[in-house]
Amino acid sequence: MGPITPELADAIESLIDTPVLLVALDFDGTLAPLVDRPEDARPLPAAAEALAGLSALENTVTALISGRDLASLRAVGSPPEQTLLVGSHGTERWAPEIFGADDEHIDLSSAQSTALAKATGILEAISAAHPGTTLEYKPAAIVLHVRQAATEVATAALHAAHGQLDDIENLQALDGKAVLEASVLVGTKGDGLNWLREVADATTVVFAGDDVTDEDAFAVLRPGDIGVKIGSGTTKAQFRLNGPGELPALLDSILDMRSL
Repeated sequence: MGPITPELADAIESLIDTPVLLVALDFDGTLAPLVDRPEDARPLPAAAEALAGLSALENTVTALISGRDLASLRAVGSPPEQTLLVGSHGTERWAPEIFGADDEHIDLSSAQSTALAKATGILEAISAAHPGTTLEYKPAAIVLHVRQAATEVATAALHAAHGQLDDIENLQALDGKAVLEASVLVGTKGDGLNWLREVADATTVVFAGDDVTDEDAFAVLRPGDIGVKIGSGTTKAQFRLNGPGELPALLDSILDMRSL
């Protein structure tokens, strides 16, 4: 039996009649397997091919929605030209001119810049004291990665980070899979998905994601939409796939249905 359950197949079949379909995907852990170094991530070829096919269809809009900033997302994702992009957990937004939407870019205030500098100093010290941890620098955030560290070291690093970051004004700490992101921008992937729905004028949404932050997007799905959790963990999504390797089957099934 393939990864598409009968229940998911029935849900996909219902997409044939929706006037405008939005297919929105998280990137890391969904379109691309998780890797130790963020800059090494790439979409699985079969998933990228199916996404390109969907983006070329009439009345079907594709989007990527990620915690990455848009520059990083474009660099590793090489998204199809027509694909809408949401980065930095919903706070950065871009759409092709045909959609007539206002983009959102990063423009930090003095207070935000100060908070980011404080957080960066704290996480640099913590990372230096915890072997195997690494840092990722973003325009509006600093990210502590603990995937390569020993379990006890990773736990200690994350605990120390929370203890020292929680009192910084104009900063939010976001937990993910083996990461902690300290961001001076306030937003969620739910906010981003709502913006995508509005811009695309979508009547139905399919969203797939794997991380804790993707739950905010699953939470704003409406009746008739399809949410697909990639991997393990509790979720608000109705359906689940075991990992990024099963995503092409989902995208191909949607492509086949929308091509009829």
